[in-house]
Amino acid sequence: MHTIAALFLQMELFFFSIFLFFFLPAPVAAAEAGNDTAALSLFRSQTDPHATLLSNWTTTAALSDACAANWVGVNCTNGRVTAVTLPFLNLRGPVDALASLDQLRLLDLRGNRLNGTLVPIAQCLNLKLVYLSENDFSGDIPTELAALHRLLRLDLSNNNLRGEIPTQLSNLTRLMTLHLQNNELTGTIPKFLDSFQQLKELNFSNNELYGKVSKSLISRFGESSFSGNEGLCGNGPFPKCSYTGKPPSSASETVPSNPSSLPATTPATIEDPSNKHHKKLSNGAIVAVAVANSVLLLVIASFAVAYCCGKYSKDTSSMADSEGGKRRSSSYSSEKRVYANNGGAESDGTNATDKSKLVFFDRKNQFELEDLLRASAEMLGKGSLGTVYKAVLDDGCTVAVKRLKDSNPCARTEFEQYMDVIGKLRHPNVVRFRAYYYAREEKLLVYDYMPNGSLHSLLHGNRGSGRIPLDWTTRIGLVLGAARGLERIHHEYAASRIPHGNIKSSNVLLDKNGMACISDFGLSLLLNPVHAVARLGGYKAPEQIETKRLSQMADVYSFGVLLLEVLTGRAPSEHRSPGRRASKDEDNEVSMDLPKWVQSVVRDEWTAEVFDKELLRYKNIEEELVSTLHVAMACVAAQAEKRPTMAEVVKMIEEIRVEQSPLGEDYDESRNSLSPSLATTEEAF
Repeated sequence: MHTIAALFLQMELFFFSIFLFFFLPAPVAAAEAGNDTAALSLFRSQTDPHATLLSNWTTTAALSDACAANWVGVNCTNGRVTAVTLPFLNLRGPVDALASLDQLRLLDLRGNRLNGTLVPIAQCLNLKLVYLSENDFSGDIPTELAALHRLLRLDLSNNNLRGEIPTQLSNLTRLMTLHLQNNELTGTIPKFLDSFQQLKELNFSNNELYGKVSKSLISRFGESSFSGNEGLCGNGPFPKCSYTGKPPSSASETVPSNPSSLPATTPATIEDPSNKHHKKLSNGAIVAVAVANSVLLLVIASFAVAYCCGKYSKDTSSMADSEGGKRRSSSYSSEKRVYANNGGAESDGTNATDKSKLVFFDRKNQFELEDLLRASAEMLGKGSLGTVYKAVLDDGCTVAVKRLKDSNPCARTEFEQYMDVIGKLRHPNVVRFRAYYYAREEKLLVYDYMPNGSLHSLLHGNRGSGRIPLDWTTRIGLVLGAARGLERIHHEYAASRIPHGNIKSSNVLLDKNGMACISDFGLSLLLNPVHAVARLGGYKAPEQIETKRLSQMADVYSFGVLLLEVLTGRAPSEHRSPGRRASKDEDNEVSMDLPKWVQSVVRDEWTAEVFDKELLRYKNIEEELVSTLHVAMACVAAQAEKRPTMAEVVKMIEEIRVEQSPLGEDYDESRNSLSPSLATTEEAF
């Protein structure tokens, strides 16, 4: 009896403990919140061991957890961590510690140096938005990701992922974005993607995929989403398929375009050596073969001699300047002469082997110097340090090439050091520097091509009848993107205090998605500091007239002038060198000192007269215009020490025009696009 009573008592205690677990949530929630904080603390110790990148991730007696302490990049709902947004912080290490964040909805760790596998992420079952591009993740795409049934966006691009794309991802029926480009994935394109009608963005480019690409996928997502996979076939630009279910024998092998035209073959047989009935060639046939071989060798030798003689004398039309600003040429002929005629070592340490190569900062999408020299080219414009060309390679890839030949700024060792400094910077709002080429007589910088022009052309181009006005939403979005790009430059080089040095609207370029990107960063390093202020055409701060030095606080002033330019629609006077007087023929509006003009108008209480007339047609934006004007005026303060930092400028602009994160249950999943800009208040990537 005592045994039975003890058994019932144990059962009662068991069920009571179950009751406490399920029906007393307050202490449990507190414990889970503590677990979230512990997980993030472990993540920090593994990815930021020196505690310099996540410096405010600390707790006190009053602020006992990450949510209460408002840790940077951490958002919470009801005391639980629901979002971790830490892009471009140079974090290094695994993400294993995040596996226990079971209420996580948004994870944005783009542009770091995180490594290991993605298996831990698959344990965060409530994830909706995952942005892990530009890291060092390796291994296969885990099949466990199929358990993330709420997943809307998945970006794993620019990593070191291998293996096939799991068919289990077909369970992600709510998926709207899938970016897997620039990895080392193999296998075929999953068939379930054709039935994913809710999928809005897809990119598998620059992998090692093979097999057929369906016509529906190409029509929905474009050919570029599958480019760089030499084993693909089927439709569009891809060859016709002779796919048999096996991968190509090598990564570079292509599928025959017309397999039916190939001759039929039979299995080879080994002839019995004892068989005496070999078929022999006649004497006439042997003589004919010998003569044919001799003639063939003579022809080959003639071509070889002609090629060697003509290689160094050939001189195609060069990239001559044109008054219209645009022209085409078949090649970079002057670079060809430099490459061909300098076979020996040079005084700067450059030898023939060195000059034959471009130095890339990315392992993907590389090409040879000769590919660049053969590219068709179009001049985009001239700057203070050289000429910029649009170059279209034979494979269709388009890049921007800046030639520094005329400036010939510095010696090889210094040049390479500066290139390494600026080449490591990666940010969606900074034009990507892809490669450089150095020779004594020629220096080339290769960038991503920005197809949508500059902010300057959008603001000032085609003023008058027929012009499409630049609306306020677009302007403030471009300004915010430019501010983030400049802030990233200042943050990345805070210790060395390297400035941009050339901030102006023509150096704010728009990529294919219309996102603002800062260009020309780092070129100021190539000049003597005393000469840099005079040669670079950015908007100059008052103190630079005396100090003749570039600085990050002068960049802030230049950005303030840029803000005024966007608000007023007027071009600043800083296009002229300091002290140069405007000629009588120059337009008064162009030659004005824009900050002084705005200050005078505001002082006379005619603030409405400041704003571009194109903006006044829009309703309910007056408060945003005035708030942005206040930011601009703070940036153009005469004393450098009174100006805000770019981090503060970004925060002020975000408070004017902040995007909310779609983490709530009322999120409309039928929206056509959702970029990290909406998820993290970043402009886009």
